[in-house]
Amino acid sequence: MRRLKQTGLLIVVGIVIMSGSLLGSQNSLKEGDLAPDFSLPDQDGVSHSLSDYSGRKVLVYFYPKDDTPGCTKEACGLRDDFEDYQAADIVILGISYDSPESHDQFREKYNLPFTLLSDGKKEVAASYGTKGIYPLAIRRSFLIDEEGRILKIIKDVDITTHSQDVLEFFREAASQSQ
Repeated sequence: MRRLKQTGLLIVVGIVIMSGSLLGSQNSLKEGDLAPDFSLPDQDGVSHSLSDYSGRKVLVYFYPKDDTPGCTKEACGLRDDFEDYQAADIVILGISYDSPESHDQFREKYNLPFTLLSDGKKEVAASYGTKGIYPLAIRRSFLIDEEGRILKIIKDVDITTHSQDVLEFFREAASQSQ
């Protein structure tokens, strides 16, 4: 009987742990907070830190996996609007758990002109509350202003309109600050 109770307790503890994993890391980041700085390698193995882009607007978008249908659609939308991002001086940083080599292949295959960063240790995802079920990060975007503050957190990303949604938000924020 005691063994049965211990087993039941272990199952309950496991369910609680898994439910946290299913929902992603819970953190207290909110709009208006300073975005956590990080340093991660890109598709070429070159290290990038968020602080490298101080004074510029930045889209930090977390996505589950290179070369999957949803992630490809989202990335290609950003690619197709890349000139608009450049004109608005917005940096795009995509982050997943994939290796730099996987990112390089993904960029080449779809001609992606922006930086993809490898969060293999899942530490940056954890600090942003996007650490999902291994091996996938939760799809979420953070729009960061020139001072490094989070202007907007997009939790329910629509992969078909994501790029335009981001551009529109930055346009509205710019018009409100004038």
